[in-house]
Amino acid sequence: MSEKIGLIAGYGSFPLELTRSLNEKGFEVHVVAAKEETSPDIEQLAASVCWLHVGKIGGMIKAFQSLGVTQVIMAGKVQKLHLFRNFRPDFVAVKALLSLADRRDDSIMLKITQLLSDAGITVLSQVKYAHQMIAKKGLLFGSQPSKKQLQDMDFGAIQARGIAALDIGQTVVVQECAVLAVEAIEGTDEAIKRGGSLGSGKAVVVKVAKPKQDFRFDVPAIGPDTLHQMHKAGCRCLAVEAGITLLIERQQLDVLAKKYGLCVFGIVIER
Repeated sequence: MSEKIGLIAGYGSFPLELTRSLNEKGFEVHVVAAKEETSPDIEQLAASVCWLHVGKIGGMIKAFQSLGVTQVIMAGKVQKLHLFRNFRPDFVAVKALLSLADRRDDSIMLKITQLLSDAGITVLSQVKYAHQMIAKKGLLFGSQPSKKQLQDMDFGAIQARGIAALDIGQTVVVQECAVLAVEAIEGTDEAIKRGGSLGSGKAVVVKVAKPKQDFRFDVPAIGPDTLHQMHKAGCRCLAVEAGITLLIERQQLDVLAKKYGLCVFGIVIER
């Protein structure tokens, strides 16, 4: 009999890739999916899918308990904007939010993790079964970086670490050692769009992890959408933190980097 594992699925391809990986490892995957975010393709991969609106924390817990699931993985972002637009929390979610001192990403996710733990459900690291998706050091996709791009990577890494430490965002867009854009609640793609519009077609995007990243619910990731947005915005190079960042749809990233003439590079951050 296969071991059961739960998946809390959000936006993007990561939930799909991780479900495939878990299936290959022999797990019986039971998914709680966000109606506002999750791809319907998850239905073709999972043993079961429970569709809930963002904010139905009590419903999520009941769904896993009814299936006898005691270990879960969170995969894919749920946009924080849903807290301010058409938010439909259940009683458990309302009570949890009222108990928070702030609504920072980490505060919210730590509370959800605690609620799951109190219900006898352990949240595992997102990368526990996704080692093949982790970025390595050096050139990942596309062309080799220029000397100026390497300098902007080093400069951008310092700035990105600064905003990440404040839990503002994890991405900056720089050019010639000047910051063009800083990621906040709008997300990476919008920061790239804004930064690229201010550059001269040579902007460098740098994405890092937070100093105390909790891999249960927050792992830096890039996917095809990131490269599409970079191309539209006129950003030529993307630096991601090696050993930590998830590369979603790796084959497609390789194709797009070559097609658009981009450089995707893994950097090591000293911590």
